[in-house]
Amino acid sequence: MIAAGWENPFRHLEYELVQLEYEGYVVPDTVRIEFAKLCPKRDAFNENAIKQIRRMLENLPRNPEFKYEQPDDLETIKKLRPAGPRKLKMELSDDELLDRLHGAWTGRAAGCALGKPVEGLGMGGYGGLNGRLSIKKYLQDRNHWELDYYFSGKELSSGGAKLGCEKSLRENIAYMEPDDDIHYSLIGLKVLEEKGADFKWYDVANAWNDSLPYNAICTAETQAILNYNMAVPRCTAKNVDLMPVCSPVFTSRNNNPYREWIGAQIRADGWAYCCAGNPELAAEFAWRDAHWTHSANGIYGEMFVAAMIAASFCENDPRKLVEIGLSEIPANCRLAEDIRHALKDIEECSDFESFMERSETYFKGMSPVHTNNNAVIVVMSLFYGKMNPDRSICVSVMGALDTDCNGATTGSIVGAASGHRSFGGKLAAPLYDTIKPLVFGFQEITMRELAERCLKVYKKINRTDLRS
Repeated sequence: MIAAGWENPFRHLEYELVQLEYEGYVVPDTVRIEFAKLCPKRDAFNENAIKQIRRMLENLPRNPEFKYEQPDDLETIKKLRPAGPRKLKMELSDDELLDRLHGAWTGRAAGCALGKPVEGLGMGGYGGLNGRLSIKKYLQDRNHWELDYYFSGKELSSGGAKLGCEKSLRENIAYMEPDDDIHYSLIGLKVLEEKGADFKWYDVANAWNDSLPYNAICTAETQAILNYNMAVPRCTAKNVDLMPVCSPVFTSRNNNPYREWIGAQIRADGWAYCCAGNPELAAEFAWRDAHWTHSANGIYGEMFVAAMIAASFCENDPRKLVEIGLSEIPANCRLAEDIRHALKDIEECSDFESFMERSETYFKGMSPVHTNNNAVIVVMSLFYGKMNPDRSICVSVMGALDTDCNGATTGSIVGAASGHRSFGGKLAAPLYDTIKPLVFGFQEITMRELAERCLKVYKKINRTDLRS
């Protein structure tokens, strides 16, 4: 039986054809002809037909014009990255660093909560409009353009789009409700507290099994943890000596067409907070976290973001932060190319809307939950938001696509750069410094306490890390 995680086997195969071409493989016309014979409903679980087509996808040739170098292993990634600072001088006192960590958690929660109600709208659009214009129309209809506060769920007599996630609407918000963009940050902290800086990728997988409901996991993560649990019996998962060979290549690629989507990129924060000022180590931790669920740009997205977040405790210039992020991923990968292209557009576009018009054309046809197009939204938000926490977060959400992911990631960066005391604006107060996630052991916790725990891990890592 084909084990399907996030969607049915037919959809997995459909997405796999897209993914293989994105990776530079040549998919034969014969495969497309055979796939076209399948019915999405009738053949959703047609194991024999789907397996036959999958066998046709084995050992495909690479397009000779594919120009990118995109390894998955850390050693080769490091050889292909540009020069970088690797580690920055940390000049913050413990009290100041605690405030910055508090700001980072606050920014992540505020950005996630702001974007959560319009996640579906930002990806799919409404009434013939794309996601960005749908969000804009929703706000204009309520006299709330440009966005500067949480979305209202107020219904209009004329109808229109409806929002979900009622606990994150302005009428109800009182804390950060459960969301995977927060859950993975907590997992990072948990793993570092329990395993230290020498944690392995399977420690992350085991933490998911111990702490996260399966239904709280999405896309690549859903399939990867399913693959892991098919390969590693639970009776041996915590005994490394007894663990059967389970390759990250299997967990990340088996029936997993989402391997370059945004899932890893949203998991960078817990590692990065505890590596404040050390972008290279943050990127390495991110690689350990990412490479068993993702490949290529899916891995690089988490490394890029982790490096930027870690650097933002010491640096608040957006261009320098982006360059530090780029210095931890291969120079000749798609993500680096797309970020460099975005930097040129930022120089030429006077506002985020004109930038997004170009970006939407540039990424036309790409999944709204891919790594690269969403990473670009985070980058542009730092520039057009001028690193102001509220403004940068709002710009990222107005940019659409995966709004809660981008709001949260942007919030981490600007929150770490500003700190809690200087966070300002209107987005922080309604959360009452409280997160109520679905991570076992973190059912209700303040952001202040999370910052304190991150500081303890940071100090332990900083004492033992041999990098200079």
